[in-house]
Amino acid sequence: MNDSTPAPGPGLIFDTHLEHFDHDVIEASHTLPILVDFWADWCPPCRALTPVLERVVAHHAGKIHMAKVEVDEGANMKLAGRYALRGFPTVLLFVKGEIVGRFSSAHPEHWVREFIAEHTDIE
Repeated sequence: MNDSTPAPGPGLIFDTHLEHFDHDVIEASHTLPILVDFWADWCPPCRALTPVLERVVAHHAGKIHMAKVEVDEGANMKLAGRYALRGFPTVLLFVKGEIVGRFSSAHPEHWVREFIAEHTDIE
């Protein structure tokens, strides 16, 4: 392992599930902000937002990570209920174990960057 090798664990963008959510998102957000994209395969705005979120996360080069939660998979709908989500896509931003921001629906890249900057020290 050399100095450029990332630490073990989820990458910049990763899938998570009910069983791993607290570890992958809540605990990890104490180290760096975690965007959580709650999406569904049948949802066209979800599919439109995903590449926007991926570009924004890549732009920030490791200063923020993104967890993807497929709400129709297994028990993941319980997570949607836990966070009182009313529609999809919904994106939650966790910092230090707490939700510091949320938005629903698809938005352009500049809007998502401004959202992150507003709620974190990442520009």
